[in-house]
Amino acid sequence: MKLDILAIAAHPDDVELGCAGTLLVHLTKGDKVGILDLTQGELGTRGTPEIRLAEAQEAAHTLGVHVRQNVRLPDGFFQNSKPHQLEVIPYIRAYRPEIVLINATEDRHPDHGRAAALINDACFLSGLRQIKTVDSQKQPQEPWRPKFVYHFIQDRYLKPDFIVDITPHWHQKEQAIRAFRSQFFDPTSQEPNSYISSPDFLEFVRARAQEMGHAIGVRYGEGFTTKRAIGISSLWNIN
Repeated sequence: MKLDILAIAAHPDDVELGCAGTLLVHLTKGDKVGILDLTQGELGTRGTPEIRLAEAQEAAHTLGVHVRQNVRLPDGFFQNSKPHQLEVIPYIRAYRPEIVLINATEDRHPDHGRAAALINDACFLSGLRQIKTVDSQKQPQEPWRPKFVYHFIQDRYLKPDFIVDITPHWHQKEQAIRAFRSQFFDPTSQEPNSYISSPDFLEFVRARAQEMGHAIGVRYGEGFTTKRAIGISSLWNIN
């Protein structure tokens, strides 16, 4: 299946927190959208890989994305290295996305910045024909390089290069986030507290979306950074 947009991130729930609203914007326009998680989040304080996989699939169903897969790289220990690049490239070539949305370039969690570098390099290398990969049926793959790679903003504030209005989709985004019950606030949970399990964290997520939205005159927004200049065809296209 060829996708228009593929969101790739280090952990299950990164995409929901960082860019689910933007995915919903494009899903309502009829674009084909997918999610690729690099790890199972097995080093997380709460939950298990099995629980998080089930939660990820529930979140994917809530969003209505066309596909969600997991590369199963080692949580906390993946590297921007040839072996791990070669594990990511086949997915890029299989789905041939025009746009890839990825982790923040720097963030509180070191996996996020490292994932950003890994995915960004894999997107470039995926376009080199001398790098040979095969698909799930062991058939040779054609090279493919996405046209655009954008970084969503996560825990640490980064000045956005652009902001997407997600106001109509906020509640659905929030529902997808809450699919990860093992990770976020649950007064009945017997698991240890974590940085993101406090009720304050979900309030922060909402406040960040309101902050981004306020910057462009709407209620909720998601911010992105990019390493390339953004071209426009007319000044009338800027909101």
